[in-house]
Amino acid sequence: MNISVELTLSPLQNDFDTPIKSFIKNLRTSGLVVKENPLSTQVYGEYKQVMEVLTREIETTFGSVAHGVLFMKIVTSDRSNYEPTF
Repeated sequence: MNISVELTLSPLQNDFDTPIKSFIKNLRTSGLVVKENPLSTQVYGEYKQVMEVLTREIETTFGSVAHGVLFMKIVTSDRSNYEPTF
């Protein structure tokens, strides 16, 4: 089963951009389809692979920040080619 995941990482610290950039760079090297915009990062792929990568990268990121919040939405289909029709 393919999934689409939207992620918004919010490290609760003054130097918030370093952990965000590191998180995104690690996702980019995972072999998954990764797209970014100013508000969130989207990851697309096979469920087990996506969840394995996210589990590893979230643990790494949370280990590098004192306090952080991660918002995640999961859709049960690959929406990487979505184009609005309105």
